Amino acid sequence: MRILIHIDEAASWRDALAEHLPGAEIVTSDAPAHQRRDIDYLAAWKPPESLLREHADLKGIINLGAGVDALLNNPGLPEGVPIVKLRDAGMAELIGDYVRYGVLHFQRDFDRYRRQQAHREWREHAVDDKGDWPVGVLGLGAIGAKVARMVAADGFPVHGWSRSPKRLDGITCHHGDDGLPELLGRVRTLVLLLPGTPETRHIIDAKTLAALPEGASLINPGRGTLIDEVALLEALGEGETEGRIRGALLDAFPEEPLPRENPLWSHPRVWITPHMAGPTPLKEAVGQVAELIEAFEAGETLETVNPSAGY
Repeated sequence: MRILIHIDEAASWRDALAEHLPGAEIVTSDAPAHQRRDIDYLAAWKPPESLLREHADLKGIINLGAGVDALLNNPGLPEGVPIVKLRDAGMAELIGDYVRYGVLHFQRDFDRYRRQQAHREWREHAVDDKGDWPVGVLGLGAIGAKVARMVAADGFPVHGWSRSPKRLDGITCHHGDDGLPELLGRVRTLVLLLPGTPETRHIIDAKTLAALPEGASLINPGRGTLIDEVALLEALGEGETEGRIRGALLDAFPEEPLPRENPLWSHPRVWITPHMAGPTPLKEAVGQVAELIEAFEAGETLETVNPSAGY
């Protein structure tokens, strides 16, 4: 069994995976071409087109992250090869912490205090009770469900939305086209954890932003294609005066790195992070990768990615 790894710090992944699969031959994508031949499995995060074209007869591809849009949109992706992805593997807790920070950032007025500091303005704001600060989570997969529970455990009312009906203890769940506007009208902070698919592209547009209450905030640790950036900038307003949308904490963008000329960089009510909300933890993830490969080898039925659905 031969496994090819493509990810930052691939050598560390190779060594860790070898401990779980001592009988496997494991090489990294920077190895010489002759060492990358006859590969059975590719474990990768955003592999280049050229690497995928080298290996059209794989037994399986393991996507080393939760988002598969970059892989599915890669023109070099071989047809018919089953794809599996990591299910949480420690990412959810990291993303949950990112979201919890973002919710508190707006609920406790840190955005306003930061702007006041720039003007040496000493003015206290009344604290809104957590129970009066509903949070909406779009996307209730493995990561979204855990994030929703983490925010709810902090004392915030949480509304979740998914395409199909779901039930989560302590979470008010909405679904389908009718459920989305129902959620939007109730929440003061909206969190985006949907997959990046043709159906979710620009799900946050002028219409959905207008459905949020005045002064709502937005947190996106999900996919960059979920937001219509032009509509968001318009809803945020210009200068330091708050628009309909109070502020946005953004971690994902359609083009990464975010181009230097993008106006989001300089907007006073936008906070940008470089797609760091949920890095894949090596220790937790490598065990899951080994389990997936062993299941492939044993002929077990796996939950694979549906390319048509995009997740």
